[in-house]
Amino acid sequence: MSRKTILLALLVTAVSAQQPGKLSPEVHPRLPTWACTVAGGCIQKDTSLVLDSDYRWVHTDDYTNCKVNGLNPAVCPDAKTCAANCNLEGVDYAGSGIHTNGSELTLNLFVNRTDGTTSLVSPRVYLLSNETTYDMFSSLDKEFAFDVDVSKLPCGTSGALYFSEMLANGGKSSLNPAGASYGTGYCDAQCPTPAFINGEANLESYGACCNEMDIWEANSRATAFTPHPCNVTALYKCSGALCGRTDKYQSVCDKDGCDYNPYRLGDHPYYGRGEGNKVDTTRPFTVVTQFFSNTTTTGKKELSAIKRLYRQDGKLITASTIAVPGYDSTSDTITDEFCAQNKQIFGGVNALANQGGLRQMGEALDRGMVLVFSVWHDAGSAMKVVGWDVPSRC
Repeated sequence: MSRKTILLALLVTAVSAQQPGKLSPEVHPRLPTWACTVAGGCIQKDTSLVLDSDYRWVHTDDYTNCKVNGLNPAVCPDAKTCAANCNLEGVDYAGSGIHTNGSELTLNLFVNRTDGTTSLVSPRVYLLSNETTYDMFSSLDKEFAFDVDVSKLPCGTSGALYFSEMLANGGKSSLNPAGASYGTGYCDAQCPTPAFINGEANLESYGACCNEMDIWEANSRATAFTPHPCNVTALYKCSGALCGRTDKYQSVCDKDGCDYNPYRLGDHPYYGRGEGNKVDTTRPFTVVTQFFSNTTTTGKKELSAIKRLYRQDGKLITASTIAVPGYDSTSDTITDEFCAQNKQIFGGVNALANQGGLRQMGEALDRGMVLVFSVWHDAGSAMKVVGWDVPSRC
């Protein structure tokens, strides 16, 4: 089966807006994907990529910036005026560290400029089904597979591939005619506070919360996959305690998530650089994530387990073995029971259970979620943000 390959390597200013600009054409890089069934085989989809709107220049007709350390009050006193004044420009994808070649995507963390300088770009892109609509993945009782090369990603960096319950049209509206075509509408379980939410000026500093399923957070030393359910549907504009800014456990979302990290769970020769690991990250490999459901007495399907497999050199590599006292060593999937044990052993609040558990995550996966690709770095804590410090590989 053909799959897209994602190459994540180390090799602008973040802004956002509503209406399409006229200075730079927006040309979406093609990235074909495949939808497969056992009975029908694989069908190629004519999908493409779009850069997040927050990575674009936004300006007025006389080229005044609409965002300077936040929204420019002179041109954005209110959402309607801001939408009328501000233009969201197309981008140079190669200059933003984004390159496609057939079914292969390479994301660069840094870009070398023609003047001899190097810029941190850290791009974030979304998969489009057509020029105006995000490709929506409904993953319950399905598996998601891709090939990846993380050999050039050291400690402190992360190549990420995840699902976000954004709107299919990017929140396109009269105040946001750009929509998904220009990468608007981002949200995740951390409830970020962008200058624009669904392409409309965020003058009240709302947070943009939504269900998030982290399929892949990894470098060449460590990896984790993590569900982050929220007790809301699609993008929710939070305020006050519900954003979880002071106390993350008051948020409408599980900000910690329930991660499955082979190294953290005691399987130390499982994933890493060199042939001593079951998954050798110095060479490309295939990542497979499976979403299983149970059927309730009312006939409703609910997400019950999330399982990870790998394939390298033609060999199937089963899930890692848990070797931490207190865990069920036979478990090889994320389940509600696994997540409860996770918090009991490593500490913390079981916010996943408080937000509805895997059932809630499964409902979002069944409704449909947008595929996000990114590469970023965390130089200050070497990716402790995703729990890779217990124990650490870096």
